Amino acid sequence: MSESTVRRFLFEHLDIRGAVVHLGDTWQQMQEGRNYQPTVAQLLGELAAATALIAAQLKQPGRLTFQLRGGGPIQMLVMDCDEQLRMRGMARSNPVVLPAPASDLLGAHQGGQLMLTLDLPTARQPYQSYVPLVGESMATIFEHYLEQSEQQPSRLFLTASSKSAVCLFLQKMPEADQRDPDGWHRITQLASTVKTQELLELDAEALLSRLFHEEVSGEGIRVYDPRPAVYYCPENRAKVADMIRGLGRGDAETLLAEHGEIVIADEICNREYRFGADEVAALFAESEGKKLN
Repeated sequence: MSESTVRRFLFEHLDIRGAVVHLGDTWQQMQEGRNYQPTVAQLLGELAAATALIAAQLKQPGRLTFQLRGGGPIQMLVMDCDEQLRMRGMARSNPVVLPAPASDLLGAHQGGQLMLTLDLPTARQPYQSYVPLVGESMATIFEHYLEQSEQQPSRLFLTASSKSAVCLFLQKMPEADQRDPDGWHRITQLASTVKTQELLELDAEALLSRLFHEEVSGEGIRVYDPRPAVYYCPENRAKVADMIRGLGRGDAETLLAEHGEIVIADEICNREYRFGADEVAALFAESEGKKLN
């Protein structure tokens, strides 16, 4: 299974909603050339699946970025995604990271934070919020985040391998207790029986049928059309050229004298931009020509 999708569903008679996120090729492309240790890749993949889940709820054009950082052996995880589910992300860690709870790896007890940045074209500046890293796993960290931000109980089941990153999400809506006082408890207990291999190997409909067979065969689950998610990290040499112009000719020429070229690393896209002396001279000649005109 290589497709990457977000597929929402609804228990209409229970007022409980959910989604299955499966990132296949998108997650594989995000890892290419990175050589992440398995422990680091596992958490980054889980973050990718949770980010796609939340970005799929954007109602207008925009981009959200999650950044998890603290004092642990994994210094930083970053994932961003726009309303079209175009994704990119990266991890920064120590050379050796041994298996441990996510809270320890991310330094949750050393001031670790989850930061959300939401950048909307209609807003003057990006919205940012910070919450402490509460929870032993990536799933419980995001359950706490969602309960703080959306004020509704949520459950996440997250996993990732080298091939796939997956999230099963459930959220209790306001009328759930009126519809069925035991509904939320029953559905979350059934979901808790899910096995890692089932998350990784079953498509959304097969997974829902396996976990919630009685609900599927009874009043049913409404399953919505899948939305594709893609890895999106296009080259943007023009933006980097503007950064070099922003340095000013003097600083740019100093860098050239010291290193023979200017090298700009785009860490999130795992790419380097190199500018030689002739190209740098042409950049400033162009910008100075525009000023004269």
